[in-house]
Amino acid sequence: MALDSGTQTMTGSNALTSSFTTKKKDAAADKENLWSAILNEVQTQGSTKLPSNKSVLVLGDNATGKTTLIAKLQGVEDPKKGSGLEYAYIDVKDEYRDDMTRLGVWVLDGDPGHTNLLHYALNETNYAHTLVILTVSMTQPWGWMEQLNHWIKVLAQHIESLQLDAKEKEAARQRLTTTWQSYCEVGDDLDPGSPVKRTMHNNNSIDEDDLLPLTEDALITNLGLDIVVVVTKTDYMTTLEKEYEYRDEHFDFIQQWIRNFCLRHGTSLFYTSVKEDKNCDLLYKYLTHRIYGLPFRTPALVVEKDAVLIPAGWDSLKKISILYENMHAVKAENHYTDIIKAPPTRKAVSNREAEVQTEDEQAFLARQQEILKQGGQVRGESPLRSQSANSSASKSTPRTPGPTGQSSPKKIDPKLTPATPGGEGVLANFFNSLLHKKSGGPAGGPAGASSPGGGMGTPRSSNGTDGLINAEKLVRSDAAAELDRLSRSVKKDIDMSQKSERIRLLPSLRLYLFHHFIHYASQPVSQRNRRCQLRTCSSRLLPTSCQLRYSANTVDKDFCRTAARDK
Repeated sequence: MALDSGTQTMTGSNALTSSFTTKKKDAAADKENLWSAILNEVQTQGSTKLPSNKSVLVLGDNATGKTTLIAKLQGVEDPKKGSGLEYAYIDVKDEYRDDMTRLGVWVLDGDPGHTNLLHYALNETNYAHTLVILTVSMTQPWGWMEQLNHWIKVLAQHIESLQLDAKEKEAARQRLTTTWQSYCEVGDDLDPGSPVKRTMHNNNSIDEDDLLPLTEDALITNLGLDIVVVVTKTDYMTTLEKEYEYRDEHFDFIQQWIRNFCLRHGTSLFYTSVKEDKNCDLLYKYLTHRIYGLPFRTPALVVEKDAVLIPAGWDSLKKISILYENMHAVKAENHYTDIIKAPPTRKAVSNREAEVQTEDEQAFLARQQEILKQGGQVRGESPLRSQSANSSASKSTPRTPGPTGQSSPKKIDPKLTPATPGGEGVLANFFNSLLHKKSGGPAGGPAGASSPGGGMGTPRSSNGTDGLINAEKLVRSDAAAELDRLSRSVKKDIDMSQKSERIRLLPSLRLYLFHHFIHYASQPVSQRNRRCQLRTCSSRLLPTSCQLRYSANTVDKDFCRTAARDK
């Protein structure tokens, strides 16, 4: 009995010892689990840095302000527009975590020929990490329907062409649906740490029972991508009111249509103006909210017609119907283009020069041959040029009285018109014309005699003064023209190394002689009674044995002899 009791005592003590050991082990295990939990939490917090594989794809027609909008989000004052597919980045900073990253931005040209470049910006690798911005401009509201439908179709076709797993596509669509169902309107004064606030990165922790059902017509087209529709250049609304007579109900009709579009495609809506800096900062914060889960505490804005802001998941058909109350002249059921019509197009004035079609070479040569056969001009002359040429020829061409009493051009001896710098040949022709014109003077001569029957000589009146007056006028005009030309030639620079002293004295001699010739022509006929034969001073200056009439005692014969000797 004593042995049995001792055995039972030992068994009880061993049980107590084993139970104590077990409790000790359990406490150590719990302690290890606590440290593991702390380490896991630190590791989780360390891995919540802003990812660097996120990107934004901007689509829209040309002149919708894509480049200017991205430059505003970057903080760049002077944007530079490129072509094709542009790449830029936006610096994103998390003030709560003191972290920074870069958000890549792809801007596709509005030309439909560049849609083949989409696979560089949106592919199988970054499909789940891309947000899409569709831009339309308030400067052309009549084109919104066509533009938005076009780019949604291009985007849908491109996504279908990607080699994506069916499960991945379904997960992306379910994520977008959950975003709409879990939206909770948050005011600016709400604490970001409040349990009421549900951010995007906590959507996975929301129970399915807490999700609200989708509203009517919401997410009918689900592409699995976050899409933001941005209306740019809203400052142009005042111009639409002044020039195109837009009223508030027109802008309400436009807003209700685009809000219905965004509701059906599950997109957000922003009205922005870079010029007036409206909603640009809010757009930047909303993009970082949707992409990185950063807080966004601004509610929907629908009061100001040029600064509308509607986050994804907020809108519904009931909220859109509020706009119908102010639409009296138009109805929401009307077709968009029936109310918002494009203005009549104005013919643009083209600065391009008219295209010139080249003529066949053989046809051109045949036409020139016909012109030559007909005796026409080969080179086309301008009417002004022809008139000026005819007038100058009539003034400068010397004429002599013909046998019928009419003047005709006088043939010029080419030997007397050498192409010399001084133009002595022209001077000699002028002297010859003076001699021929003075041959019909009062001294009489063959050219000056005329019979009562007429037909010979120059027609003159009974007193014989009209012909002389005309001759004197012609002499004066010719002398004045030649004197003007020679005066201009005096001003030209002459190379002294290649000219002799005689050439340097010629302009003065010409002016001297012409002065006395004009003086002679102005004298009455009764005073022209002395004759002087001026011998040849220079073969280049005057024709040999030139007979001149002039007023006596005015020519310096020594000067002429000196000029001839210096030759």
